[in-house]
Amino acid sequence: MQLDEILTPGLCQAKLTGVSKKRVLTNVSELVAQQNELLKADEIFNALVAREQLGSTGLGDGIAIPHCRVSCCQKIVGALITIDNPIDFDSVDGKPVDILFVLLVPEQKTDEHLKVLAGLAELFNDEDFCYTLRHTQDSKDLYNIAVTY
Repeated sequence: MQLDEILTPGLCQAKLTGVSKKRVLTNVSELVAQQNELLKADEIFNALVAREQLGSTGLGDGIAIPHCRVSCCQKIVGALITIDNPIDFDSVDGKPVDILFVLLVPEQKTDEHLKVLAGLAELFNDEDFCYTLRHTQDSKDLYNIAVTY
């Protein structure tokens, strides 16, 4: 999986101000809806929150991959966000999160959903990659780093 297949420059946000998990998910939902006319912010937000209620998508080491299936979604969509001040995300290790990759998947794409999640988990396991993302101040640079890594 190449990130440029699911990520666009408009869906990368460096140093987003985050005060809570709910607020960050709201902001990301609005960002994605602005970039894709078929998707509605409230539908995205509700689907992400419903998924979080099943169990946190906080992987540990400051990384979270909130993901869900969305009925109006026609292709896999990703959004890469870094947060200026880490927030509590109920992560498995209890550490606050400062890097999120939000993944929205069409309801029928079960196999692709799992493959992309596995690829993202492997990518975010790379300490150098995460270090570079954390120290990137510009959203365009964030995109370029992500798709060329």
